[in-house]
Amino acid sequence: MSEAASLLSGETALVTGAGSGIGRAIAVAIAHEGARVVLADIDREKGTRAAEALTAEGLDAIFVETDLASEGAADALFDAALASLGQISLLVHSASPRRREEDTVFTVSDETWSRMVGVNLESAFRLGRRAGTHMKELGLKGRMLFITSLHAESPRNLPHYSASKAGMTMIMKELARALGPAGIRVNALAPGAVAGGGFAANPALAAKIALGRLGAPEDIARMAVALLADRFSVYMTGTTVVVDGGLALHNWIDPSGP
Repeated sequence: MSEAASLLSGETALVTGAGSGIGRAIAVAIAHEGARVVLADIDREKGTRAAEALTAEGLDAIFVETDLASEGAADALFDAALASLGQISLLVHSASPRRREEDTVFTVSDETWSRMVGVNLESAFRLGRRAGTHMKELGLKGRMLFITSLHAESPRNLPHYSASKAGMTMIMKELARALGPAGIRVNALAPGAVAGGGFAANPALAAKIALGRLGAPEDIARMAVALLADRFSVYMTGTTVVVDGGLALHNWIDPSGP
């Protein structure tokens, strides 16, 4: 194994939303860095395919089907991952329901609101609490990473998505503060416009991105590895790292702006 491939050697990871998009890319990246990984997703076919692709490479991966909008699902998932791995030193919460970009505060349904909040916010809290308790009890210097969004800071329709991601950011900070004395690091990663997973990116959006292209899930996964690896981020906790190619530099108020 090369030096680069040993960044997460010996780690045990639970990754939600790992069947496609950013979640899958992160699961693949950390598996290649030596971690044993439980991939969790609502889509059995995609999740199974993702796990099988890793095991075909000789990597340690297993798929667990879950619907994190369901009552008790977060705790059941954590228990299943723990049963498979023995312990969990890394938690990545990337799962998020698909969304309609045109939804506004007046058009989003109660059901859609509840599902988004259940997966993004409720599950972040429950998984983070379980992981933090587990890591403290075992004396693990664990790490958690929550995938948030530019929407957590800047509203652009999607009130259910924006509110849940903003709440997730505060859960991350609360966990970081509570778990820091135990040496457990908790951070967030805010992607920009990334094609795949729950986001159907319009290619025309690339004109508003400073680097001139949409993001790829692998762009996000590389930073995720850096935030999870002590070699690069041992003194980072309670912070959100933006990986957006410069999208947030765009003047959203002025339609004539770049």
